[in-house]
Amino acid sequence: MPMMLVGLLGALAWIPLRQAGLLPSAFSTAPATQTAGEVSADAPPTSEARLRPVALRATPALSPLRRAFEESADLFAYSRELMVLASAGDADAMWLLSLVHDYCAGYAADPVGYAQDTRVIERLGLSGGAAMLSARQRVQQRCARFVPQDGFSLPMIVNQRTQAARAGSLAAEAALLAMERPLEDGDAYRRDLVQRVLDSGDPFAFVAIAPAMGSAGGAHRDTLGEVSGSELSEIAWRIASCRLGMDCSSGGSMMTNYCVNGGICSQDETQDFSSFARDAGIPRQGEDNVEEMVGTLLSRTGVEG
Repeated sequence: MPMMLVGLLGALAWIPLRQAGLLPSAFSTAPATQTAGEVSADAPPTSEARLRPVALRATPALSPLRRAFEESADLFAYSRELMVLASAGDADAMWLLSLVHDYCAGYAADPVGYAQDTRVIERLGLSGGAAMLSARQRVQQRCARFVPQDGFSLPMIVNQRTQAARAGSLAAEAALLAMERPLEDGDAYRRDLVQRVLDSGDPFAFVAIAPAMGSAGGAHRDTLGEVSGSELSEIAWRIASCRLGMDCSSGGSMMTNYCVNGGICSQDETQDFSSFARDAGIPRQGEDNVEEMVGTLLSRTGVEG
């Protein structure tokens, strides 16, 4: 089923809240509690929301703060470090905090139910079940200290990313475009944002904007550029992010989210995203096209593929 991953990618707007349209029921009822670095839900959404983010130098792709998102065994403790930095105005910390809440949202909404589901999956002995169990256990271990009262709701994620984008996080700004909540409307803004992402070579920004570059972006293809407007375009942006330094390994957040939230798990537990996408998401006749698109994207950043 080579197009299964393509269909899943087409449904993504961010990871994992809209992974294949799967939202935990708690997101419709959980209160949008405010944390450090979060915008109030009743903040004026008009002119203030349209302020262009301040110009900041892109955070290095492999900074210790970013590496800790993938490497930390305790995301609760890591989030507390991020909250201190976010409250001091660190835009990258604000963005990373939203990623932590996103990653842990499914578990935190119902830890007991999550553990029970994992045991059921183990008993069923499903095809690909070993990878699913490994991914779910990884999330459970890393997110173990979060609880439903933390209120990881969709409004919380949107608010965090809005404030991060206003503070200068390009990845957060790109994510808002993919979530159909851009800081500004209009083709000129979209064109400028895509160019800034390309110029930055920031793998987090590449991943964040990828859903907007998929089939949902077809209506804006003239604005978004030549690598846009199809499911394969989205895969190309994600593969490009891997080559720019994103953790696309079998245990990384990208592969974990596909497996846990989308139910799309590699039969090979050691497979990274790039090889998995080629096996599960790219039709044979489209492989050369994707590689050409990846090359085009990397050429814009000055990074050789």
